[in-house]
Amino acid sequence: MTFVSLKELMPEAKRNQYAIGQFNMNSFQWAQAILRAAEREQSPVILASTDRIVDYLGGFKLIATTTKKMVEEMQITVPVVLHLDHGLSVERCKEAVDAGYSSVMYDGSKLPLEENIANTRNVVDYANKHHVSVEAEIGSVGGTEDGVSANIKYADPDECYKLVKETNVDLLAAALGSVHGVYQGEPDLAFDLMKEISTNLKEVPFALHGGSGIPEHQIIKAIEYGHAKINVNTESNQAWTNAVRDYLKQNVNSHNIPEIMQTGMKAIEEVVSEKIHLFGSYNKA
Repeated sequence: MTFVSLKELMPEAKRNQYAIGQFNMNSFQWAQAILRAAEREQSPVILASTDRIVDYLGGFKLIATTTKKMVEEMQITVPVVLHLDHGLSVERCKEAVDAGYSSVMYDGSKLPLEENIANTRNVVDYANKHHVSVEAEIGSVGGTEDGVSANIKYADPDECYKLVKETNVDLLAAALGSVHGVYQGEPDLAFDLMKEISTNLKEVPFALHGGSGIPEHQIIKAIEYGHAKINVNTESNQAWTNAVRDYLKQNVNSHNIPEIMQTGMKAIEEVVSEKIHLFGSYNKA
């Protein structure tokens, strides 16, 4: 089985108002747990590695090769996207494409608009030759991810339209109030801006970053306003950490590593299954 691109999944998801979850891997055991849950729920799934964790996991080629082999050995039948999250440069995105990723995100959100557009278009031109989808970001998602912090900078609708028109990206991550990491209080998503942008970009699916911790009613509303991809990382990490911590408290003398790790993986599976049902992608494979 080969990986599929977001080009093949997002239009239908947006048209039928459900979202496909992006679940970030922090080790290959994360990937195994995510795949197992997606297969059980018969849901398409997006497996992602942030650019900053790629080298920790062994590099683009090792990630792509190992994940593909895992899909084959586990006999996964649902569509799987292997996605680069927050690609830090044009070169890194191209490296991911060459290694076998089926989707990349170029994050030029901290750059001036024209430079973001030029770099994104460069990535799109290269990715299109390999049938790989491209996600772009505009504005700035707040919070902390992989040790990098940022403040929220809301996306400007006109800049969104300009970026999409001049790059032909497959997916847009417009910063509209979500944050990476743990929310302090209830999230305050800018649904007025979301509605305006989605009304004017009817054919372009949106990606919601910082999906962990957003209340269910806000997730459902975001999907109604065109979000067909929702990113989850923090909740999986919290579930793994809490499960392993509880196990070790109850089994202070244990050094049964497979059992310890399986405890954490089962917790991740539960989060993934829960999100798949919330996003409405179960039985959509």
